[in-house]
Amino acid sequence: MARRPLPRILSNGSAQLARSRELARTAADSATDVLHPLITITRGLRRLAAAGRRRWTQTPKERRGALLFLVASVILVVALVPYGPLLAAITLMAAAAWQGRDRTPAAPDGPDESQSERLKSLYEALVPYFSAAEDPEPLYAHGGAWDKAFPTYGFDGGGRISHLVVRYPAYFTDGEAESRARIEHLLAAKSGRGREYHFTWDGEGNQLTLGVLLPLPADITAQHFVTAPGETVLGFTDPTHVRRTLPLGHGAQQRDVPPVVWRTGLRSTEPHLLVLGQPGSGVSTLLRSIALQALQHGDVVIVDGGGTGEYACLTGRDGVLAVECGPSGATASLEWAATETERRLIAANRAHQAGHPPPDDTRRPLWILLDRPTAFTHLAAADDRKDPQALLQVPLRHGRPANVTVVVADQLDCFEALGEPVRRHTRARAVLGPATADQLQSVLGAPPHTTPIDEIPPGRGYARLGSGPVHRLQVPATPNPYDDATPEAHREAVLALLPPRTTPADGETVPEPDGSPGEPEPLPTEQAPERVTAEPVPAVTAEPPEPRPGPVPVLTKDPLPNPVPVLTKPTAAKRG
Repeated sequence: MARRPLPRILSNGSAQLARSRELARTAADSATDVLHPLITITRGLRRLAAAGRRRWTQTPKERRGALLFLVASVILVVALVPYGPLLAAITLMAAAAWQGRDRTPAAPDGPDESQSERLKSLYEALVPYFSAAEDPEPLYAHGGAWDKAFPTYGFDGGGRISHLVVRYPAYFTDGEAESRARIEHLLAAKSGRGREYHFTWDGEGNQLTLGVLLPLPADITAQHFVTAPGETVLGFTDPTHVRRTLPLGHGAQQRDVPPVVWRTGLRSTEPHLLVLGQPGSGVSTLLRSIALQALQHGDVVIVDGGGTGEYACLTGRDGVLAVECGPSGATASLEWAATETERRLIAANRAHQAGHPPPDDTRRPLWILLDRPTAFTHLAAADDRKDPQALLQVPLRHGRPANVTVVVADQLDCFEALGEPVRRHTRARAVLGPATADQLQSVLGAPPHTTPIDEIPPGRGYARLGSGPVHRLQVPATPNPYDDATPEAHREAVLALLPPRTTPADGETVPEPDGSPGEPEPLPTEQAPERVTAEPVPAVTAEPPEPRPGPVPVLTKDPLPNPVPVLTKPTAAKRG
């Protein structure tokens, strides 16, 4: 059966709609130009009527009769005078046209004196960078006209530049990062410090656009984000490169904020994450936020190299397999993670060869969160033991098909101390806290298009997912709820997201690969009474007074029957 062609209105409907909108807009503009006098007179009549109404309401009641008599007399005189109604109508139309005129003050044609001086000084500062002695018609020259170099500009209420378009000559080396960095640093210094600027380089048109970025919201707390399985919200950014927004609750209000979403799973191109930052920059906050989001659909293993108890609130929770702070526990947990990754790969491979779907235990995501693993590296080197970072090679290389995700966080100064597998396989990067341009370049692989500021709140930084653009990042506030300095609102928000506690809080418990991590094992409960009988029983030794008499007084005194059963009756035989 031959396919019928689509109707013409469906095939090129977008072009017809655009043409219809353009015709409607042109007709509306033409009608506005033709009917502009009528619109002005109508606006003036409305203003005159409103003024007369205000005059009537402001007149006292005892004077309203006299006012009505005066108005009636004027109308009568106008009606009796030859050509009186015509003259009155002309006078009324003239008054309405005068009252209905546009009273908006006209915008100035150019900048004022202070703004002109600021633009002129900026122009003179750019002359050494955008001028050449061989140029016959230089665009930048000392004492030249700045209006040709700055076709568009804008100022804020404080008189500082808020928007600027800079034209530069074609021979400027805008393809070199060092040349662009010098110009950006100069413009940020001359336009005003303490603000973040965004720079857009148009190499084809030889133009540079400078814009002032608004501060990112730092009052967003931890909450349930509207995301799909496999999506993790690292933080929030400005809508420069992000077209998606998330509805967030802020008290009784709701607002939409563009997020930085990191996608993990089988189809992820950046399955692992590396977070670096200075102390107090919010690295642990980001890891807690990731852990709370990961526990909604998977299991989590946490290794805390700092040993400060930042993740104690997660100990014993449903889905948290282990929270390790010691070197031995960290090594055991990472060995189990490597074994579990291999087991998942083998099980999934066998299922694929047999033509069956992967088992359910291989589909559930497994997250491995490491905070400051370089601390264990120094301890392992001092004790001549194996570096725990070497155990991450299997989860990092083969974690994506096995639904295993690794998140490594450390201090920015320890970037070189991280293992080669960590730096090679973590293509999603985030840098929090103050950092230089060279540090951001070395970690993220590309410089940010904004100028960092000196004083930034905790959780503020930059993020880059693979080869994508560099985003500004603000991590949602996810503090330690057990910290006394945590605000009550933030504490309640974090506690509301914690899973229920299912096992006793024991930070040294290492999950076994064969057993279920969320259920208590029966073996330790059966051996507990045997270990108690092997030790001195406190209840039996507490009956005689202290110090307990030796065996000689007990054997030589027959009238004392009580101590004799105590010494001759073994407790183990009674319990057996």
